[in-house]
Amino acid sequence: MPQFDKTYWEDHWTPKASAQDRHMPVNPYLASETRHLNPGTALDAGCGTGTEALWLAEHGWQVTGADISATALDKAAKRAAEAGQADSVEWIETDVARWEPHRTWDLVTTHYAHPDTGQLPFYELLGSWVAENGSLLIVGHHHGTHHQHDHPEEATVTLEAIAELFHAPSWSIDASYENTRTIDRGHHGAGQLHDVVVRVQRLQG
Repeated sequence: MPQFDKTYWEDHWTPKASAQDRHMPVNPYLASETRHLNPGTALDAGCGTGTEALWLAEHGWQVTGADISATALDKAAKRAAEAGQADSVEWIETDVARWEPHRTWDLVTTHYAHPDTGQLPFYELLGSWVAENGSLLIVGHHHGTHHQHDHPEEATVTLEAIAELFHAPSWSIDASYENTRTIDRGHHGAGQLHDVVVRVQRLQG
């Protein structure tokens, strides 16, 4: 099993490992699950090279992108500048699984982030950073499905396990589903992702 620490993610985002610069299209769930929300403050936890963070900025959000990899964040900042969004995104280099930001956001998102602390403790931590009436959007790899990317079991989740973290009356589960989609992996050809998508809202105390 890989150790999802800083060394792992720096290697993941190096130019050699990143033949196509890993600029995948924006995660489709981000648009579908946030289109009804009024733009405010947003955190993309494990933002990589900034694809989702920049999409949010382009749609009116004031965004914080946080990632453990300085290499990824350098690429993200360059992309933001090229897109004219440098003032709309704050990039923070931190181990998000151990971060103490001392603030909350109207929207917290995470897309396939793999901390070395495990998926469920990570999602629970992200929930603590959601403002009252704010939303948390989790996109992860479905547990129990064959993955062409060979994700270890510890990097996969189920809808049921995530739902157990977010109970009434503090939370409302507004979306919870599985989906399989095909992505273009460049010279590796097409590949399938088996996704788990959960969106919850923090209710008023």
